[in-house]
Amino acid sequence: MPDKLKFAFYWTASCGGCEVAVLDIDEKILDVLEITEIVFWPVAMDIKYKDVEQFSDGYIDVCFINGAIRNSENEEIVKLLRQKSKTVVAFGSCACFGSVIGLANLNSRETIFETVYKETPATINPQNIIPQNKVRTNVRTEQMFGPNKCSGSSPNHNELTLPEFLETLKTLDEAIKVDYYLPGCPPPVKLIIDAVNAIASGKLPPAGSVLAGKKSVCDECKKEKQEKNIKEIKRVYEFKCSPRIHSGVSEANIDTEKCLLEQGIICLGPATRSGCEAKCLNANMPCNGCMGSCEGVSDQGAKMISALGSILGITDEEKLTEGQIDKIIEKIHDPIGTFYKYTLLKSLLYEIIQIRTNVRF
Repeated sequence: MPDKLKFAFYWTASCGGCEVAVLDIDEKILDVLEITEIVFWPVAMDIKYKDVEQFSDGYIDVCFINGAIRNSENEEIVKLLRQKSKTVVAFGSCACFGSVIGLANLNSRETIFETVYKETPATINPQNIIPQNKVRTNVRTEQMFGPNKCSGSSPNHNELTLPEFLETLKTLDEAIKVDYYLPGCPPPVKLIIDAVNAIASGKLPPAGSVLAGKKSVCDECKKEKQEKNIKEIKRVYEFKCSPRIHSGVSEANIDTEKCLLEQGIICLGPATRSGCEAKCLNANMPCNGCMGSCEGVSDQGAKMISALGSILGITDEEKLTEGQIDKIIEKIHDPIGTFYKYTLLKSLLYEIIQIRTNVRF
């Protein structure tokens, strides 16, 4: 019997949904275990970093890393895993593009701490304590964690070193070399299975490839597309929910069979890579872009803004006043969060922000 492939899974800064997605392959996981041996998966097995350090370089055949790089521990461990792995897959949108948590890069670390630990309404922090990477403790940390993780001369007041919250969040390929990208929030089950099958059969595409579709989500969406002509933009909550919504036209005149974009709901399907089988749209929710840019598109948000600009108010557009145009555009709440929710850190806009603020993240 040939040796099994050695797989590893690691979770950096993310919500954990990507880990759940692995389990969502259901009984297929038994097929995976037939051909693989999982040698590192902290969320599911008892294994320590020191065990990984004992692996020889290249010991792991494929390492799936989900999440972005937010603190020094994340960065240290992904570099270790890169050293120990033949192939690294950026697994999920946070690892691939920075995703929602990448929007934090629009603010400094100090602003983030001020907001999260002092200003939010639910925060009770009378001592104004914010995270520090060195704290004093009356626990004898040297005996607990070893001499390399703590310092201090007093046996009752040792210093504990914690992971440092980095100035900015990084995508995985900003920290280490990535061989493949498997996007999604979380990655679709079908794509996970396809990736495992491709690895097992030795039929992976060239390094650097995205393990997803090449067309747009619109190509997978079954809703009827007609003439695109948006007179106004609406948000999902502006439509009334009704049992009738599932059987056709609802009381709020939303048509579940018709393209949501044509009904004024901003849907990033035209600018988003396929592979998810349009699951959000099948549930009558617009695509929010978690699969990233389509093949050959360098800026997902700019692509979508261009598409929206070509159909927004196009009828009698020349008759609209500037005030009427402004009123239409004002309906787009949080433009960056709308058009760059997942891919800000990979966008041309982010490059411009860095140049104008004279900050190179």
